[in-house]
Amino acid sequence: MGEETGEESKASIGRAIEAISSLISLSHSIKSFNVKWQLIRTKLEELYSGLAALENLDSGLDPSLSSLISAILVSLRDCYDLATRCVNVSYSGKLLMQSDLDVMAGKFDRHTRNLSRIYSAGILSHGFAIVVSKPSANACKEDMRFYIRDLLTRMKIGDLEMKKQALVKLNEAMEEDDRYAKAVIEISDMLNILVGFLDSEMGIQEESAKAVLFISGYGSYRSVLIGSGVIGPLVRVLENGNDVGREASARCLKKLTENSENAWSVSAHGGVSALLKICSCSGLGGELVASSCGVLRNLVGVEEIKRYMIEEDDTVTTFIKLIGSKEEIVQVNSIDLLLSMCSKDEQTREILVRQGGIQELVSVLSDSSSKSKEIALRAIDNLCFVSPGCLNALMSCKFLDHLLYLLRNGEISVQESALKVTSRLCSLQEEVKRIMGDAGFMPELVKFLDAKSLEVREMASVALYCLISVPRNRKKFAQDDYNISYILKLLDHEDGSNVSGGDSGNTKFLISILMSLTSCNSARRKIASSGYLKSIEKLAETEGSDAKKLVKKLSKNRFRSMLSGIWHS
Repeated sequence: MGEETGEESKASIGRAIEAISSLISLSHSIKSFNVKWQLIRTKLEELYSGLAALENLDSGLDPSLSSLISAILVSLRDCYDLATRCVNVSYSGKLLMQSDLDVMAGKFDRHTRNLSRIYSAGILSHGFAIVVSKPSANACKEDMRFYIRDLLTRMKIGDLEMKKQALVKLNEAMEEDDRYAKAVIEISDMLNILVGFLDSEMGIQEESAKAVLFISGYGSYRSVLIGSGVIGPLVRVLENGNDVGREASARCLKKLTENSENAWSVSAHGGVSALLKICSCSGLGGELVASSCGVLRNLVGVEEIKRYMIEEDDTVTTFIKLIGSKEEIVQVNSIDLLLSMCSKDEQTREILVRQGGIQELVSVLSDSSSKSKEIALRAIDNLCFVSPGCLNALMSCKFLDHLLYLLRNGEISVQESALKVTSRLCSLQEEVKRIMGDAGFMPELVKFLDAKSLEVREMASVALYCLISVPRNRKKFAQDDYNISYILKLLDHEDGSNVSGGDSGNTKFLISILMSLTSCNSARRKIASSGYLKSIEKLAETEGSDAKKLVKKLSKNRFRSMLSGIWHS
């Protein structure tokens, strides 16, 4: 028998495809042996996809493929006979029919595997395009599942290029419609194939890493990914993949390790070493390094893993260097990681000080994005006030100059972060308060007393109260008439410009500041003679004991002044 022509080849393939479609349609009307027929339908859909990829073939079939098509047509006729008998309930016995259906499913499975081997052996010329017709946007669930199964079959039986194109199509579908991600989870073998591809050729590895990353974005699917054994392959991509694949792998692991139970699995597969190596290599993309820091940030929540990282040579030094990165995403993630490593760990904080980490954090405050400045301030707030060594290292880096500049000139979010740190500093020993008073912090704090945010007003009030508790600062504060008159104006309920007067919480703080100022003779005289005394007396009727004490102290001062006037007259 001679070799088939191109037209005959297309006709053979077309007959097989048409027979499969007809058989699938018929199988849905079968009421018995549901599980068996569902399995057969799945096998038929896989075979359908494999044959559909040949429809654009413009040359004659290879003899081995021609023989396979003939065998497929025979199996389809036999299966059609079984389907007809099941529909008409004309079989001799259930056990015998179950056995026949198992045999038929096995035949279709062998046909699919034989077709896959032919693809893999390169017998087919790949001079034809893979045309995958994606359902419309309003497609039903079954159409979407059929499309995913079609792609799955191409991934199973196709050569490298076909597999890659199928993965690209899958990623495009999931990005356009998240229902496809659900279909991937629901279809048997799909996730296992994707995970298996992570150990495949570079291009396929990259696309499968993207697919797994997309699926990991859904919290409810992460346990399924873990169950499919994805951690080990993802770590191997980190070690051996290209930059795109490694970045997708790191981002996926970051999502998966949000559940600390998965941290040990990453560590057991060598993930910690792979991630540390990425962070220590210069020249890698910012997203890859930042995502790697993010994974490690999740892993240090396990004490044993954190201890291992700290004991590794130059680990802390590596992250300190990353703080100096020009890329915001690297700065933010490396600072966040260091913050997690050093928090509640005195030994690591000591390493941070020795290796110049605090100086690097301070340097971020002068030439970085607002987001980087905010997280640097948060790290300083959490790390640098817990020991004399850290505080001394901080003060020696001219930190107060940077902090004062941010209070004056930073964006609103940065100003608030700077104010929080300022408030924390003001609660420390008197020497720090004295230095801050000399540096010019008090006038800046006064400016925040009428801020829109209640939290900001309270932080500024408390910080100012702490600073003027130092006699030297109190005297300095009183020398500027504006400072006292501004506070009195804020307390004057009858002044329409008052922003915070209706806020009893802030009023209480302002009264405390004035009470403290009365310990300074010049400040007490200025308050008593300001013209706001009646307003303060009104407050004493509603604001409780602090306001009453203030009125009492000011009244005593006024009485003494009156006596002094009489005595000298």
